Amino acid sequence: MNWTLEVVIVPVSDLDRAKEFYADRLGFHVDHDTDLGTGRLIQLTPPGSGCSIVIGHGPVPEMPPGSLKGLQLVVPDIRKAHAELVARGVECTGVQTVGENPRPVPDPLDNVGFVFFSDPDGNSWAVQQISSRG
Repeated sequence: MNWTLEVVIVPVSDLDRAKEFYADRLGFHVDHDTDLGTGRLIQLTPPGSGCSIVIGHGPVPEMPPGSLKGLQLVVPDIRKAHAELVARGVECTGVQTVGENPRPVPDPLDNVGFVFFSDPDGNSWAVQQISSRG
């Protein structure tokens, strides 16, 4: 049986500001933005991802805004991802190498190339380069 991770709740203080950051700056697709009467729920999905994030108030578990740390996205080209983040106005680190590669790979940044950023509330994200999983 497959077990798939489909949704991660990201705690934010301002839904419109967070929606703008994730949709307009990061390019996440807005799956839905629903007023539930007792709250609001927004689901966004990174391009190519099978897992979405949910931001909201009311029906989602309450966590302090900015308390989620270590979310990770994977891209095939960390240099290109970094350039895209910068072009979209996302404050992020430069490309960093974290650790040593566990096996020989064509690109020395595979598995160990990272960029880090936070959303406006301080939830932290890492972007890692993995171009093949062989």
